[in-house]
Amino acid sequence: MSITIKTPEQIEKMRLACRLAGEVLDFITPFVKPGVTTGELDKLCHDYMVDVQGCIPAPLNYAPNGHKPYPKSICTSVNHQICHGVPGEKVLKPGDVVNLDITTIKDGWHGDTSRMFYAGEPSIQARRLTEVTYECMWKGIAEVRAGAHLGDIGAVIQRHAEAHGFSVVREFCGHGIGARFHEEPQVLHYGKAGTGPRLEAGMIFTIEPMINAGKRDIRVLGDGWTVVTKDHSLSAQWEHTVLVTPTGYEVLTLSAGAPPPPAFIQA
Repeated sequence: MSITIKTPEQIEKMRLACRLAGEVLDFITPFVKPGVTTGELDKLCHDYMVDVQGCIPAPLNYAPNGHKPYPKSICTSVNHQICHGVPGEKVLKPGDVVNLDITTIKDGWHGDTSRMFYAGEPSIQARRLTEVTYECMWKGIAEVRAGAHLGDIGAVIQRHAEAHGFSVVREFCGHGIGARFHEEPQVLHYGKAGTGPRLEAGMIFTIEPMINAGKRDIRVLGDGWTVVTKDHSLSAQWEHTVLVTPTGYEVLTLSAGAPPPPAFIQA
């Protein structure tokens, strides 16, 4: 399957879907606190997407090959859960860290983003892991420009994570996105600079590093979806959807409530 180059009209539709995904994270922020269940967060996000934004939650009933349909509208991955955590009765406790992963469908186009949240005051390690993972995502984003290689993104993410003593999950990666939830290319968060396809203006894909405090090995729970660290160490993830432009990049999932980019980006 080849990498699709979006037309200006398609890019406009992606801008809308992606902006709405970011706004779901803004909306849910004040509700992420000790005592709330992940199921309650899912219901709030679902109702906001459907009733307020007029969107379809892309994860709901999503069933890629080999998977049973995903039963909820968002993913809630807490502490040692890496990704695809299924919302339910789990109550957030003080000090928990949680990733909320949102994908909207608006007028047939997908917007995909995720953000880390603290329930109360996190541990020093959890805060450090979360902040380094955020830096990893932005270091990857900063490599995006027409003519660069896909491998440049993964190389800089891996280097930054490992320099801080953390590890990069290999089994899951960023992906092209558009009229389909997952398209080419696969965007690895590790690898070698100067390798892989060259980036072209009009490509749209996610950058979503999953970084573990311990080893990179994973395990999938019995629900068939939730992925956890094998050694039970903490994991963090951030995600933006990014457009390759003729002069660099545009982050499509930025929203008013998104954390500011790191200082090295603002500079």
